[in-house]
Amino acid sequence: MKKLILLGLATMLIISCKNQEETNENYAETINPDEVQVTLEFDNAESAEQLVQNYVQGLQEGNVSKMNAQLADNAMIYGLGGGLDSLNVEQHTAYFTTSTTDYTHTLSQDLYLPVKVENNWNEGEWLLSWGINSITNKETKNAFPVPYHTVSRIENGKIVEMRYFYDMLNVITNQGFTITPPETEE
Repeated sequence: MKKLILLGLATMLIISCKNQEETNENYAETINPDEVQVTLEFDNAESAEQLVQNYVQGLQEGNVSKMNAQLADNAMIYGLGGGLDSLNVEQHTAYFTTSTTDYTHTLSQDLYLPVKVENNWNEGEWLLSWGINSITNKETKNAFPVPYHTVSRIENGKIVEMRYFYDMLNVITNQGFTITPPETEE
């Protein structure tokens, strides 16, 4: 029963994360829901999990080169904020070089779930990950936990797409920023 619940959750998360290449009208015409297959067990499941764990290990070590070694040359990373909705590998390098220079990242309670989707617009091998990223400012020693979720699509032994989901407001306020609401006219 747990596997069915996880499979259902994984399917919903993947469907909500992948950019649709077809419009909703085309989707209805090209995809037969009876032919969509989602499985937790597939040939590359273990290697996909290890790939993402290597990426996470690189983050914890502050080793951006190790993180990048898990990415395909044309990988795209979404959801890291900083005003950009997507980062290529070069931008990812700059983002995490700054982050790991200023902060330590200690991940805990991490969970990994490999999922393979076939006969659907989001077809591919995916690795879903959840956990807590305890971020510590190296200068002030201020530390705060950030629950996170990532979704990574794997092709040819590399991450080609990664999506981050986390509480951005938590990160901003714990860095000392304040949010000022707009003034209302009376």
